Amino acid sequence: MTQGTDNYQLLDALLGAMERGIIPATEAGVAAGNKIFGAALMCKSDLSTVLVETNNETENPLWHGEVHTLKRFYEIEGSARPDSRDLIFLSTHEPCSMCLSAITWAGFDNFYYFFSHEDSRDSFSIPHDLKILKEVFTLEPGGYNRTNAFWKGQSIHALIDGLPEPQRNELKSRADAIRAKYDELSAAYQASKDGNAIPLN
Repeated sequence: MTQGTDNYQLLDALLGAMERGIIPATEAGVAAGNKIFGAALMCKSDLSTVLVETNNETENPLWHGEVHTLKRFYEIEGSARPDSRDLIFLSTHEPCSMCLSAITWAGFDNFYYFFSHEDSRDSFSIPHDLKILKEVFTLEPGGYNRTNAFWKGQSIHALIDGLPEPQRNELKSRADAIRAKYDELSAAYQASKDGNAIPLN
C-alpha cells in the first residue's frame, strides 16, 4: 500500500466523520446557541469513530469542541476507554491555545484540522484564537510548532492537495460541500449569538 493510498483512506475517514458525525452534532449545537467548532476521536487501527462532540459554551465557556470532546472521552468507564495514544484527534477548526494544551495533557500524539485559525477569523468572524495567541503568547498566525515533542498537527486541506488525481478532486469536492455547510452554520450562529451568554462570542 502506498503512502498516497494510506492518506486517501485516512482522509476519506476524516471527512466521513465530519459529514456523518460532527456536522449533525454541530447543527444541534448551533441551534442551542453554540459556536461551530466540533471534534471526533477515531481509532488509528481501523479508522472507526469512537466519539463525536461539538462546542457547548452555553453550558460552560471552556467547553470548546475539543475540550468538550475530551470531557466526554473521560466520562467513558476506564476499562472501555481506549488509550489516547491509539486514537486520532480530529478537530473541525485548528485548535486554540487552550485546546492545544488540552490535547497535549490528554496524551494525544496527533491532531488533524479542517479549517485554519485564519478561516476562523476571516470566514467565520471568530478571531479570538489568533488574538489570544498574539496578545498572550506574542505569536503571529502560524507561529506555534505544529510538529513538536508532544504531537504533530496537520491540515486536512494540505493532505488533500498532496493526493494524486482522481483522488484529490474527489476529496476536494467533498471538502467544498463541507465548507458550504459550515458557511450555513456560521450564518445561523452569527445571527443568534447576541442572545447567548458566551463571554467571547
